Amino acid sequence: MANHSLGWIGMGRMGFPMAERLVKAGHALSIWNRTRAKAEPLAKKGGRIVDRPSELAGRDIVFTMVSTGKDLEQVYFGDNGLVAASSGPRPKILVDCSSIGVEQSEAIRTRLTQLDCEFVSAPVSGNGKTVKAGKLSSVASGPKAAFDQVQPYLATVAASGVSYVGEGELARICKIAHNVFLGVVIQNLAEITILAQKAGVPRHAFLNFMNASVLGSTFTKYKSNALVNLDFTTTFTPALLRKDLDLGLNAARDLDVAMPVTAATREALQSHFGAATLKSNPAAYLEMDFAALVETVALAAGLKLSPENVPMPSGLETEG
Repeated sequence: MANHSLGWIGMGRMGFPMAERLVKAGHALSIWNRTRAKAEPLAKKGGRIVDRPSELAGRDIVFTMVSTGKDLEQVYFGDNGLVAASSGPRPKILVDCSSIGVEQSEAIRTRLTQLDCEFVSAPVSGNGKTVKAGKLSSVASGPKAAFDQVQPYLATVAASGVSYVGEGELARICKIAHNVFLGVVIQNLAEITILAQKAGVPRHAFLNFMNASVLGSTFTKYKSNALVNLDFTTTFTPALLRKDLDLGLNAARDLDVAMPVTAATREALQSHFGAATLKSNPAAYLEMDFAALVETVALAAGLKLSPENVPMPSGLETEG
């Protein structure tokens, strides 16, 4: 592996464990996060914290993992941004692992190209637990020569595999399609689980059956504990899932692709936002994991759920 100097921006639920894998692999990594305290645990493991994104401008490769396209624009081009200075060094390659829209990514790529920076889109599939368990995957697009340089680092972060799909924003399309499927699967998994429960089958028994079948997956296994024991520790919020369903539907309209199942899923998810108003703290409830929509499905079926208090292995127990 070539010896590049590396930077990382974003220490959220995903960014921290992703950057941690690079540090644990022995790479010298300089890191920035809006809230410094979130980066400090990684500094204790060997990361070096900087005070502003612009301090990473001299690195060869800088990775970003942020929440939205606006956040990415801010850390790149805003005050003290990574490439905001009119003179001085700039990273050779910027790698963004966030989930943002195609048009936003295209606009950012155009601006970076004008600054002689290469841009690799590399969104990922998984959550913090999958990162730690070595089961994160990534899909990448952009200049092939730039991808070849960053691929070894991406493979360290996304140990389950890195797929190069071509130039431009094709990786963004793949990630949007992936998260559309995520929404459809969790909605239908909640529906059939509640169907089985209303017929008299305990949720844990039904999901054990599903997980052992050919339809079981890493996803259904690690979401089973949430559906069985109502542990909605956040990995991905309903609002972020809704955003991705909207991105998928917008792309479908642009490309003349009929997606009726996605449209129905989007409206089913919207009902979760309405049901949240019945909670004592709706805003806090909507910050919980999107698996909580099982309660909305149950509500529509006339059921009020209680935890079954049955251990449900996730398949990710090796994360430590």
